[in-house]
Amino acid sequence: PREPQSSFIGPLVCSVEETPDPISTVIKGEIPSWITGSFLRNGPGRFEFGESKFNHWFDGMALMHRFHIKDGQATYSSCFLRSDSYVQNAEKNRIVVSEFGTLATPDPCKNIFARFFSRFQIPKATDNAGVSFVKYKGDFYVSTEINFMRRIDPVSLETKEKVDWSEYIAINAATAHPHYDRDGATYNLGNSYGRNGFFYHILRVPPGNGKNDVADLSGAEILCSIPASDPRKPSYYHSFVMSENYIVFIEQPIKLDPLKFMLYRVAGKSFHKVMSWNPELETIFHVADRHTGQLIKTKYYSSAMFTLHQINAYEDNGYLIMDMCCGDDGTVIGDFTMENLQASGEELDKFFNSLCTNLPRRYVLPLDIMEDEPNDHNLINLPYTTATAVKTVTGVFLSHEDLYNDDLLQYGGLEFPQINYTYYNARPYRYFYACGFGHVFGDSLLKMDLEGKKLKVWRHAGLFPSEPVFVPAPDAKDEDDGVVMSVVITPRESSFLLVLDAKTFTELGRAEVPVDIPYGTHGLFNEMS
Repeated sequence: PREPQSSFIGPLVCSVEETPDPISTVIKGEIPSWITGSFLRNGPGRFEFGESKFNHWFDGMALMHRFHIKDGQATYSSCFLRSDSYVQNAEKNRIVVSEFGTLATPDPCKNIFARFFSRFQIPKATDNAGVSFVKYKGDFYVSTEINFMRRIDPVSLETKEKVDWSEYIAINAATAHPHYDRDGATYNLGNSYGRNGFFYHILRVPPGNGKNDVADLSGAEILCSIPASDPRKPSYYHSFVMSENYIVFIEQPIKLDPLKFMLYRVAGKSFHKVMSWNPELETIFHVADRHTGQLIKTKYYSSAMFTLHQINAYEDNGYLIMDMCCGDDGTVIGDFTMENLQASGEELDKFFNSLCTNLPRRYVLPLDIMEDEPNDHNLINLPYTTATAVKTVTGVFLSHEDLYNDDLLQYGGLEFPQINYTYYNARPYRYFYACGFGHVFGDSLLKMDLEGKKLKVWRHAGLFPSEPVFVPAPDAKDEDDGVVMSVVITPRESSFLLVLDAKTFTELGRAEVPVDIPYGTHGLFNEMS
């Protein structure tokens, strides 16, 4: 049984004012002088306009944060994304653009017939890109899981032009979790829906020359198209797996119902109701060659699970090793309603205990399978993993290895994993960092050493750290030479940027911020600005 959650987390999901002009922070301890750059983060920051309130945490208006670090000092600034949604809501002082969990109400000034018919219009897609910061051709964008992104000035946080993926390439959306190769190209996953059915597309945006002052996705191409296994029920996806030579799309049993999607406006239901968890279905791993776009014909599959975030993937001796955070109950996504998050005491406990524990797992795919390979025996002979892959009549059935010991369970599982991405992405690696979820929001930072699955933990009651980001030291010899940064939210005192020594996982210093910061989602460290 988990600890009681009676500590109230309402303040983590309250609207705040923006702080567009950088303000100084109070440094406690020491921030290493070699750190120069900006820690950029994104997440919801405004939850109402006038009398109308958003229902779901994801719906909050995107607020961008920047900690600029130089010579052991740090400044903080934040700006609301000036999306069309934000601007229109602010002008009318009510919610006029529908979001994931909130339906915009018809204009009260319209007569009853006009209001009735407005239910039948397909809602304008929101451009409230509140999930992450991403890079294409050296430019920074804020992104979510829709077809719109916004280019952002990484220094002033000024909102630049709106970019519609579908103007460059035949897709309807792209994830907020792209991957980058060592030449500066960006890979992502999108989808399209038409007469020929539903397809998932792996896409590539080439490296840029860094000279353009306009958003530029030209040269974007679809590397590979994967038909949905059930065209009437495509899968929800949040990210994908990339190794040196392969990209893996995981088709999971969280299904979207396009028919409901069309009807939900008529019925006045919000968007998260169109997703369903189907544990009777299997999870399918589609593997494509990253250079040619060719799909491997073998069907790899496992029992039902869902995954939001990948940790890392690499190849070894003809096997593809994939590490990711997984759960066994995919109903969770619709649950982060404002009502649940602003509950307290027993109500909050009930919500927390209903959430699925996400845990790190390793799946291993044998890439070269002989035709005459007999069924029903394990195809994996790597000394360091207990994961199995068994040839069956329909394909290869995968069973995972747990990448943790029981001590992880006292921290509530983990999510928001990060690695030393610059040097170890798509390569054999030893360490990853994550948030531990002993609460609805992360309440600890964890470092996992995969040699022996040993944990190091930073945890203090009443402090809620966000996704940890690793920054390598300039003269790094080891994989964990560097620091881990996280923005720590405290409902009662001032929030702060935390800097941990990545090796020892002990605190080096913190930069306290004199204004309120809400709990956010993802971020990155930009060494340039």
